[in-house]
Amino acid sequence: MPPTRSQLADEIATRLRTHGDRLRADWSAAEPFAHFALDACLPPGVAEDLAARFPGHAQLMARDTLRERKRVGVDVERYDPAIGEALFAFQQPAVVEAIAAITGIRGLEPDPTLYASGLSSMGPGDFLQPHLDNSHDGDGIRYRALNVLFYLTPDWRDDEGGALELWDEGVERALPLAPRFGRMVVMATDAHSWHSVARVRSQRERRCVSNYYFTREAPGGWPYRHVTSFAGRPEQRLRRAWLRADSAARNVLGRALPFLLRRSRHRRRE
Repeated sequence: MPPTRSQLADEIATRLRTHGDRLRADWSAAEPFAHFALDACLPPGVAEDLAARFPGHAQLMARDTLRERKRVGVDVERYDPAIGEALFAFQQPAVVEAIAAITGIRGLEPDPTLYASGLSSMGPGDFLQPHLDNSHDGDGIRYRALNVLFYLTPDWRDDEGGALELWDEGVERALPLAPRFGRMVVMATDAHSWHSVARVRSQRERRCVSNYYFTREAPGGWPYRHVTSFAGRPEQRLRRAWLRADSAARNVLGRALPFLLRRSRHRRRE
């Protein structure tokens, strides 16, 4: 029988605490903005079993625009129960507390409604343009503070693409983080944390389990509000100009008519 979310959470939290000193140092020194990576955050056999149970590409909802091309899913009742247990394991108190101890962020709150979280699968040629995540939760109350990512494609190689890219504030230079099997990445999400996913060059799917943590107070202490805002890559000058204009227009609309940006309700197993 696959482990429960509590058992998975205990494994993850133990790994986080075991490597806590290094991860705190990584978080504090990280560039271009705060993040850390923990490899093998679950035992190999457990991670391999979860990978085998991950829903197929066709089971997830397609998104295909100039901003992104990928498949996503939050309807965990349609998937193998072990996948829902893994997704919600990252929301268990033991994991949240361990991450809070590393990052020093107070008042972290997971989101069982899975607003903008869930599963993602990226196939050949898929990508995610540089962007800032929406500043708030789906009710416009709490600030998005952290993105917690867990990668589930066995034996993923660097030459298969799909790296998580962390950009400087001008979106000119990026730090790539490979989506290696069993790797957990925790990254800040604030008004400066531009990030993207490089185009997938593999014939396989790049699979990821993601969660967001929120806080009542604004990261950095200064209130702000924005919708998910995209930019082109440095070499994509026309696309960059179009996406910047698109983001500016959606930010104006979001401030004028905030109800248009409220959460959609997801079916889920909590």
